[in-house]
Amino acid sequence: MQKIMGSHLTLDHFRLASFSLPSSLLHWSKPPPSRTWTVVMTYQQDYLSPCLYPLSALSDIISTVEFNHTGELLATGDKGGRVVIFQREQESKNQVHRRGEYNVYSTFQSHEPEFDYLKSLEIEEKINKIRWLPQQNAAYFLLSTNDKTVKLWKVSERDKRPEGYNLKDEEGRLRDPATITTLRVPVLRPMDLMVEATPRRVFANAHTYHINSISVNSDYETYMSADDLRINLWNFEITNQSFNIVDIKPANMEELTEVITAAEFHPHHCNTFVYSSSKGTIRLCDMRASALCDRHTKFFEEPEDPSNRSFFSEIISSISDVKFSHSGRCIMTRDYLTVKVWDLNMENRPVETYQVHDYLRSKLCSLYENDCIFDKFECVWNGSDSVIMTGSYNNFFRMFDRNTKRDVTLEASRENSKPRAILKPRKVCVGGKRRKDEISVDSLDFSKKILHTAWHPSENIIAVAATNNLYIFQDKVN
Repeated sequence: MQKIMGSHLTLDHFRLASFSLPSSLLHWSKPPPSRTWTVVMTYQQDYLSPCLYPLSALSDIISTVEFNHTGELLATGDKGGRVVIFQREQESKNQVHRRGEYNVYSTFQSHEPEFDYLKSLEIEEKINKIRWLPQQNAAYFLLSTNDKTVKLWKVSERDKRPEGYNLKDEEGRLRDPATITTLRVPVLRPMDLMVEATPRRVFANAHTYHINSISVNSDYETYMSADDLRINLWNFEITNQSFNIVDIKPANMEELTEVITAAEFHPHHCNTFVYSSSKGTIRLCDMRASALCDRHTKFFEEPEDPSNRSFFSEIISSISDVKFSHSGRCIMTRDYLTVKVWDLNMENRPVETYQVHDYLRSKLCSLYENDCIFDKFECVWNGSDSVIMTGSYNNFFRMFDRNTKRDVTLEASRENSKPRAILKPRKVCVGGKRRKDEISVDSLDFSKKILHTAWHPSENIIAVAATNNLYIFQDKVN
């Protein structure tokens, strides 16, 4: 495995899970994060303990979370290659509070473990990303990917079955044509509702390295998939070929200095996309300028403060997620310690910087030793781009209000998962005397981490994945 940037970093360390919210923008009243959030539901895999789990059950750990464009469906993928889709409970007059609840709608096996015989490498079934397509008819379509293969799935309902075949009997066996003396017209009979998931397209054999991002274009005819060194453009109707639009692989791999960590299309302009790198830079590319977008249109980078330079500077500056705002005016990036917001018209520095867990700066040495420093946290916008959410350790997640500049730390915990329970803000004590409601930075559990989050596209409903648990919270005003 290639060493990168003269340290212990390898390509494996830069693989991450990127997440993007639906691109439709619905207007709603923006909530400051100081508002009260309540538990809607908690979903847990059947046989996995909430705190201590055996190695044999690691396949149940959730690896991606994604709302569809309307927010009526929520999909999760796990390390076992499964996709679980939740459907929102329909509101009733007697139970208005149940409007935010989600029930299991469909579960299917998206990917299976494979083996690359040419390279003698196992390809794990873990779902890295899920992306929904806008609904065009009664069926739903989504993309799911593991390290090598992207699949397009159709999820549809069936509540009728045909009966009265002429060439088959009631058990489905072929009949002897000589015994058929009358012609019957088949009819549709009601049946119990069944949700079917069928693979419509399989996009394979296009990536040498592990896929870390997929993003659906705003033309809804194409999408892109990104790995550590290349980005490919696909047409949904063509599975046997893709077009390479970014290739940063050097002729000599010893000269490799950075890798691609995340990529996303602009929500409105089908020719524009961004990708981030392990050096903390963001490149904006325009496919109208050239077929191969190795030369960027804009280059976003914040100058490093020499006084803060350390052995860990290059590692913690690596961007783990990049997201366009719903308006398309801003870009949000997440590195190990901060969330930054960039204006597309200003490349030399971010317009906003939010400290997620700056109290960990003194713990970087131990975080490096236990590999937590390579964790890839995602970040999401709310529907109006006014609030930012991202995860942290100890099952904490953070919210930042861009208008009021207020922030809050909340905890996704099994101990406080009773429906409609109110989430209490948490505080981390760095030093000195600890208050009753505070937790010491030395007491943080780094095995409990929130890497994947999602925000409903139009309401104050959020989904948070913590190991094998999925938590759904909503604003109490809802």
